[in-house]
Amino acid sequence: MTLAIGDAIPAVTPLDADGAAIDLAALKGAPLVVYFYPKADTPGCTVEAQDFTRLAPEFAKLGAQVLAVSRDAPAKLCKFRDKYGLTVRLASDEGGEMCEAFGTWVEKQNYGRTYMGIERSTFLFGADGKLAREWRKVRVKGHAEAVLEAAKSL
Repeated sequence: MTLAIGDAIPAVTPLDADGAAIDLAALKGAPLVVYFYPKADTPGCTVEAQDFTRLAPEFAKLGAQVLAVSRDAPAKLCKFRDKYGLTVRLASDEGGEMCEAFGTWVEKQNYGRTYMGIERSTFLFGADGKLAREWRKVRVKGHAEAVLEAAKSL
């Protein structure tokens, strides 16, 4: 499954780093950024989380929330958050329901090996809860800034 522009926020409920349920549908009413990253505490994923954390005050000025999703367990996300002082909300999709709903669980290749994993992707929802913009196969450098600019245009 994959989302298309204009689709509603999928009705999924992941856990945050502290084990609390996050009802995505309840986040409707303000812009929402949902970004998927492969694995906590790896170089690219750390830089991306730090970039979104650095820009968190700018997103907050827009009323936008940022949710970072991986398939890591909440305990690992808690360590990741605390180690780097991250302020973006980290969500655990251990069972893969969010990845399935957003179409981010894909076949990947690395050094000739084929495997399933998270495609680094970002989704921007408007206050109406509809998908306004998406980025697939994200390159980390400058990405958080690009998402912020897009959020400003909502």
